[in-house]
Amino acid sequence: MRHLTIFLCSIVIFSLSIIPAPSNGQEKIVKLEVSSTAFKENTSIPKKYTCDGKDINPPLTIENVPQGTKSLALIVDDPDAPMGIWVHWVLWNIDPKTREIKENSVPQGAIQGINDFGKSSYGGPCPPSGTHRYFFKAYALDTVLNLPQNSRKADLEKGMKGHILGQGQLMGIYKKGIF
Repeated sequence: MRHLTIFLCSIVIFSLSIIPAPSNGQEKIVKLEVSSTAFKENTSIPKKYTCDGKDINPPLTIENVPQGTKSLALIVDDPDAPMGIWVHWVLWNIDPKTREIKENSVPQGAIQGINDFGKSSYGGPCPPSGTHRYFFKAYALDTVLNLPQNSRKADLEKGMKGHILGQGQLMGIYKKGIF
C-alpha cells in the first residue's frame, strides 16, 4: 500500500510539473528604454519645453522595441497636479520603426489625442505651484489602434489593454519659473 501511495504521489507531482502555469493572457512585457538628449531621468526638464518657454515637446528616444510591435503609443502626464493626474500629451499609431521623436514634432502617421488642456498637441509642464513630476510613458503594441482623433488618455489605455508588448518611461521634474 505504501508503494502505491508513493507511486500515485509521484504521478501527481510529475503531472503538475508539465501543466503550464495559468496565464493572465499576456506574455512577459519587455522594458522599453525611453530617454532624451534634453534631460536625464529625475532631473529638471529645460524651460524651453514648458509653458515658461517655447512649450514644445522635447526630443525622445525609444529603444528595445520588441519584435512583433505593430505600433507605438506615448502618454505624458503629471501625477502631482492638484486635481489629480494631468495629461500633457497623448499620441498613438507611431510607426514601430520610430526610434526618435524629434523636438517640436509628431512622427509621420501618428495620431494625437486630446490632452487635459483640451488640445490635440503637446502641452508642456506648467505646474501651479511646487515641483511636479512628468512621466513620458512609451508603449509597444501588437496592433494598430482604431481610435478617433478626439480620444483621450482613458480611451487610449482602454484600446491598449491586452496589446502591450513593451513599456518604459522617462521621468523629469519641473517647478514653474525656476528652471
